[in-house]
Amino acid sequence: MSPLSTSELDPIDILAVDEELGETERDIRDTVRSFARSELAPHIAEWFEAGTMPKDLTKRLGALGLLGMHLEGYGCAGASATAYGVACRELEAVDSGLRSFVSTQGSLAMYALHRWGSEEQKQQWLPAMAAGEAIGCFGLTEPDAGSDPSAMRTRARRHGDDWVLDGSKMWITNSPVADVAVVWAQTDPEQGAKGIRGFVVPTSTPGFTVNQITRKLSLRASATGELVLESVRLPADAVLPGAKGLSGPLACLSEARFGIIWGAVGAARDCYETALAYAGQREQFGRPIAGFQLIQQKLSEMAVQVAQASLLASRLGRLKDAGRLDPTHISVGKLANVRAALDVARSARTILGGNGITLEYPVFRHMVNLETVLTYEGTEEMHMLSIGKAVTGVQAFR
Repeated sequence: MSPLSTSELDPIDILAVDEELGETERDIRDTVRSFARSELAPHIAEWFEAGTMPKDLTKRLGALGLLGMHLEGYGCAGASATAYGVACRELEAVDSGLRSFVSTQGSLAMYALHRWGSEEQKQQWLPAMAAGEAIGCFGLTEPDAGSDPSAMRTRARRHGDDWVLDGSKMWITNSPVADVAVVWAQTDPEQGAKGIRGFVVPTSTPGFTVNQITRKLSLRASATGELVLESVRLPADAVLPGAKGLSGPLACLSEARFGIIWGAVGAARDCYETALAYAGQREQFGRPIAGFQLIQQKLSEMAVQVAQASLLASRLGRLKDAGRLDPTHISVGKLANVRAALDVARSARTILGGNGITLEYPVFRHMVNLETVLTYEGTEEMHMLSIGKAVTGVQAFR
């Protein structure tokens, strides 16, 4: 067999990582990519600038089977973890806010209900959420409890057969448009229910309000808010019966972080692809800047980083499909791939020069979005410490 010639290389996937995808996974990739490029990409700059997304987009994403697509039953597609990752990659190649909406809906709110909820809760909410007819959010982070969710101040106390919740949650994706919130709260130790529990809270419940967070400079197309719970009274069956303790919400976060690992590849790929095309067209000193050594150095470094991030995401997808994915693997993936995506975005911006800071090109938008992705669902410091604990056996943050 003759060696692969340079002309046969795909400059966007130089290691041909997507050749490892199965037929169904390739079909999902092509479907989501086509939808993203034709229906989302032409409008995303406008949505980003306006700080909103169209209301009908939720049902369109549901019709494609993207909401809770890796879950089984209740109207969910039951796709492989790798297929879900590929879908996240193609969505975030357009904008992190789009992937954030899908992963909050499917990997946080729906996953919490699917894994920890009662059959009644699942039947009530999951089919509507899978179809995009109901939107969910996930209330864990608080103003004073980010990296340490065990320090949350939101409380749930028993009042007769009911639960009464008081507290607040901050930086909650989808909350301004949500129909239901999965809210985590400390229960009252004096009533024999000590520990963190999850509650299914319809957003129409009296005492439940959302204050939308505005003036954001990142993830502008994603709706974010503060949840305020003032004597929110819920029936006894509002509690998620299968989740007791912090392991419940942390398992949900691992699901969502998996989507981030793949999504970051999409953002990086789009920045690299944009810079590569621009360098081939932009002329200085009588020729395209792609012919200059320093530009080629940047492009080659970006190509390598995209390839490495793709390989890492692919490996973690296969581990997850095999039931072998560990939280430490998730920390490795999020830390490495979001860092790589940010590096690619920043380097791509320099190739585009002044054009790189406008919404005419996607690079700067990706760059500021990734600054948020770097922080949410586990800061890079916390992921480094999680990896450090795994390799040394010593916990450094308690």
